[in-house]
Amino acid sequence: MQDEKSKTYYSEQRELLRDTFAEIGQKVELILTVGQLLMENGADTTQIMRDMKRVAAFMGIDESKFHLHVMYSTLMLNISDEHRSHTSFRKCPKHGVNMRIISAISQLTWRAMREHYTLDEFKSELESVGKRPRYPHWLMILAAGTGCASFCTLFGCDLNAAIYTMISASIGKIVQMQCAERFGINPYVSMTFAAFAALTVADLMHLLPTSTPWHPMVAASLFLVPGVPIINAFSDMLNTYLIVGTARILHTLIIVGSTAFGLVFAIGMSDFDPFTEEALVLQSNYLLFTIAAAVGAASFALLFNMPKRLLIASAIGGAICVCTRNFFIFELGMSSAVGTLAGATLVSVLAVKAIHWLHTPSLVLVVPAVIPLVPGVPIYYTLYATINIHLLSLAGLFEAIQIGVNATLTVLAIAIGAAMPSLFANRSLERMSKDKQEKLLNEIYETDIKE
Repeated sequence: MQDEKSKTYYSEQRELLRDTFAEIGQKVELILTVGQLLMENGADTTQIMRDMKRVAAFMGIDESKFHLHVMYSTLMLNISDEHRSHTSFRKCPKHGVNMRIISAISQLTWRAMREHYTLDEFKSELESVGKRPRYPHWLMILAAGTGCASFCTLFGCDLNAAIYTMISASIGKIVQMQCAERFGINPYVSMTFAAFAALTVADLMHLLPTSTPWHPMVAASLFLVPGVPIINAFSDMLNTYLIVGTARILHTLIIVGSTAFGLVFAIGMSDFDPFTEEALVLQSNYLLFTIAAAVGAASFALLFNMPKRLLIASAIGGAICVCTRNFFIFELGMSSAVGTLAGATLVSVLAVKAIHWLHTPSLVLVVPAVIPLVPGVPIYYTLYATINIHLLSLAGLFEAIQIGVNATLTVLAIAIGAAMPSLFANRSLERMSKDKQEKLLNEIYETDIKE
């Protein structure tokens, strides 16, 4: 008797998934929940569109009936044919980075088709994805410290300065977390306080023994670099999602501006003069920057809540990125932008193959790997120069403009390199994904009951 009830239940569920407008309200809400989780946790618009369409296909909604408009804070979805129409909206008020959720949603969308989920089972799994925890606070603080210390090492600091940078950045991260989580302070203001605290501690550290006393001042706040928003912004623009891309650029500028204000206040209280200090030079020691880049990429992967099983892949990707960039700069005499483009492109191409082994979106693999390429110091220098433009000589102004242009070109190179596979092989990748999707859907339709 129980088997008959179970057989009847799954037969009804199968028919429900085949009929586009059966339980359409619940289907649309689940599709929008998928989109909201992706938008609020750092996915780019291409990833959001692709995963939402895949969920719709699983629910029996043909692509011709699926109409989605993505904005930075709102998702608008319409399901319609010549006779019926259903429209719903979903706000996305929070924006952060959580690679674990992005990876879990991608896996869920494929698993739902492969294992013939019912609508209720999909809903239950989706709810559990949204509740997945982040890494403990102490590990996030340690990751911020080690990430900034590794960048400081790439800039040519000694061991003592790297340790001082780690301490300063860790304190800055503690301040940011306390402001945002304990006191409920605006996230942008929290970043201002964090940058101020990190640089203030770094300024005190220069009194301790080190041959590179000012390097911690430069590197201590780099854990605040908005790498994911920058990459996503340019990626969206390159993929013609202009409205979302513009909103992400504005979000990035606010983050950078908030951090710059903290830097200005801290530098104003110190003896550090960013306009007269010697420019930082990237290390040409391949073993050293391989280790530093791997540690930096893995550290930022932790900050992005990367799944544990992918941390080693992030470290390897970061090392490949930085080694490739520095090879083009030091061995081939290319510009920083060209070297950055080469590093980001190589990792993104490798990620296209690695996603089949690691079962995760390429975005999750590529973004932490290219973070060590983000020109955090030039970006902050440009903002600092803009705020203090009255202090600049004509030569200093031209230097600030040049640094700003180079920083912009480098960021654009990262975005283009990260998006290179989709720019040149988008049709092929989409066709492969759709073929796999169609195969799984046909298996669902050919199976009358769930085993």
